[in-house]
Amino acid sequence: MAYYLIKLFLSAGVIVIVTEIAKRNNSAASIIHSLPLTSLLAFIWIYLETKDSALIGRHAFGTFWFVLPTLPMFILMPWLIKKLGGFWPAFGTGIVLTIILYFLTMRLLKSAGVNL
Repeated sequence: MAYYLIKLFLSAGVIVIVTEIAKRNNSAASIIHSLPLTSLLAFIWIYLETKDSALIGRHAFGTFWFVLPTLPMFILMPWLIKKLGGFWPAFGTGIVLTIILYFLTMRLLKSAGVNL
């Protein structure tokens, strides 16, 4: 149980730290946020629990392909916020766009013979 609490608080702590830094220095927070912190933490937790390097490799490969459909949201968010009149409509639109792009990515990968 202690192990899961460590995982929980360390993982949540990363999010808290980034949001607090963003209030003071957006550039620094953007750099930290752009790091694949969630993936790196997941790699560590998965490896510690399984000792399966091949699983980490497969997970990294899948993560690469599923990062791509998330990128347009980051580019479009500033424009969507201005165009749609605020954060929440832009956020919702960004999520819907990302979901659509996830499905498109899965179809394209399947048709290209890429197995995740």
